[in-house]
Amino acid sequence: MAFTPLHDRVLVRRVESDEKTAGGLIIPDNAKEKPAEGEVVAVGAGAKDDDGDRIAMDVKAGDKILFGKWSGTEVNIDGEELLIMKESDILGIIDGASAAKAA
Repeated sequence: MAFTPLHDRVLVRRVESDEKTAGGLIIPDNAKEKPAEGEVVAVGAGAKDDDGDRIAMDVKAGDKILFGKWSGTEVNIDGEELLIMKESDILGIIDGASAAKAA
C-alpha cells in the first residue's frame, strides 16, 4: 500500500463484528451497525507543538483500537474500504492479552 497519513492522522481497517447476538440470533447485514473497532494500518509522523517539535503518536501500525461511531473519513485505497481519522478520535487501544482472556 502506497499511502502514508500526514501529521496526527491514522489509517484504520474496521474489524468486522459478530454475525450473531449473545442469544444466538443471526444479524442480517442491513441491521448491523458499523463496528467502532479497528486495526491501525499506518500512522503519520505526529503533529507539531508550538516550538515546531514533533509530538509522538501513541498508536502504531498493528494496534487494535476503539473509536467513536462517527469518527473518520471513509476512503477506498487499493480496493479496500479504510478510514482516515485524527489520533484524537481514537478512544483507546485494546490490549491483545486481555482481549483474548475476555473471549
